[in-house]
Amino acid sequence: MTGLIAAAAAFVLIHLLISGTRARDVLTARLGPGPYMGLFALASIAILAWMGFAYVAARRGEDPVFWAAQPSTKWIQLLLMLASVFLVVAGLTTPNPGSVRQEGALERPDLVKGVLRITRHPFLWGVAIWAGGHLMVNGDAASLVLFGALFVLAAAGPYSIDAKRRRALGEKWAAFAGQTSAAPFAAILQGRQSLKLGEIGAWRIGLAGLIWAGLIFVHPYAFKVSPLPWR
Repeated sequence: MTGLIAAAAAFVLIHLLISGTRARDVLTARLGPGPYMGLFALASIAILAWMGFAYVAARRGEDPVFWAAQPSTKWIQLLLMLASVFLVVAGLTTPNPGSVRQEGALERPDLVKGVLRITRHPFLWGVAIWAGGHLMVNGDAASLVLFGALFVLAAAGPYSIDAKRRRALGEKWAAFAGQTSAAPFAAILQGRQSLKLGEIGAWRIGLAGLIWAGLIFVHPYAFKVSPLPWR
């Protein structure tokens, strides 16, 4: 368990204390944008792999269980995963200046549409929902560390990215942020945006549904547990 805690802490800290702070600006200035991004990606992949192996090892050892999945929580989890997959799919397929190397999207006059009306960080909120849903149905200590770390990172990520983009892009980012919200649906509730589902695209919704169904099918074979409430 100690190894898993160390890996989870390292993964969270390199993102929140390096990627999302002025330390990133200093490293980028010294190394150059390309080398910095390459080294950071390699470090992230290495630590993520460390987390995976440490999680498997922790579950094989003494792994106290604080709660177990119930049919009701499995139903909720299925719906949360559908929302999660939708946000991830929409986030990855929608031009967004908050995504890696997509700052140029700020020049598009029709930028704020589709899922960006809901949140300017759809991918990260999709990951946060995914991690939170897994916490609901996995009450063992190892899962609390793994999914808890991913949830904290994904939920804090939008605000870290906002600070980074604000420093780098100034007024252009401020104008974009003024039309959108970091928290899902906040801009809509505040009257700064309106929900237009037609802009999202039926193909994105359909693709998300197919991926969601595929994950349900694969889950028992890949992770030895079914997400279905009746199994």
